[in-house]
Amino acid sequence: MDREIGFIGLGSMGLPMVLNLLKSNLKVKVYNRTPEKARDAVAAGAQQMDRAADVATVGGIVITMVSNDKALEEVVFEKDGIGKKLGVGGIHLSMSTVSPKTSRKLASYHEQQGSYYVASPVFGRPEAASAQKLFLLSSGHRDAKERVKPLQNALGQQVFDISEEPGGANVIKLGGNFMIMAAMEAMAESFNLAEKNGIDRQLAAEVYASTLFNCTVYQGYGQMIAKKSFEPAGFQLSLGFKDCNLVLDEANSTKTPMPLASLLHDRLLASIAKGRETHDWSALARVASEEAGLE
Repeated sequence: MDREIGFIGLGSMGLPMVLNLLKSNLKVKVYNRTPEKARDAVAAGAQQMDRAADVATVGGIVITMVSNDKALEEVVFEKDGIGKKLGVGGIHLSMSTVSPKTSRKLASYHEQQGSYYVASPVFGRPEAASAQKLFLLSSGHRDAKERVKPLQNALGQQVFDISEEPGGANVIKLGGNFMIMAAMEAMAESFNLAEKNGIDRQLAAEVYASTLFNCTVYQGYGQMIAKKSFEPAGFQLSLGFKDCNLVLDEANSTKTPMPLASLLHDRLLASIAKGRETHDWSALARVASEEAGLE
């Protein structure tokens, strides 16, 4: 395993990931656009840098966990970015949820510089990141994927090798997020049906999550939707809206009809119009409750 790593992005997911890398006795250089967010990482032993480029060493590895495509392109392409600093043999391990198109663009750019791009978005909320229970997807050059795998194993419980095509992991990630949103909408409507018939919504959630849908999404989000408990946010609704747009963009570009994704887009858009963008993305369920006359 490479013993010195650069890490960019210390939000609710990035920070616990850095802390786990430090627990693996790695030397980690960190950068965040808001410097104050690096405080806990520095206290745990990370070295804070003033520019994104400063976390990179020639031939080394830099992990990015930023909020969107624009932020990811900035830390690569800008004058103080990592794009040219990584150099020959360097690897950019991108763990952000971005479009397949962006990953392909960055992979092509890194190839021109003699470096590699590995897309490795994750499934799991911040608590899973803290517990090293993330599921990681991986796509990109075969040798680069092999080199970063020890780092991926230090961050999660399982790595899925998707493809050598750099956008492959992002396609699977967006599809997974779409399925989570669809499950949340289904739970919202089912719990409303129970409540309208005088049945406790939390009981309904318990029955479904213990029998037909005994899985992480129904157990975790089911309780949040049943209790209508959407703050604090583990994953903000505005980010869910961003991901839904990415799903629809990819669906349009590949001529893949996804009518349910269009419904979810409107649920999320209505939620943002109501001022809920900082709530957990499961708050999309409130729209169904309002339509049922329960709010």
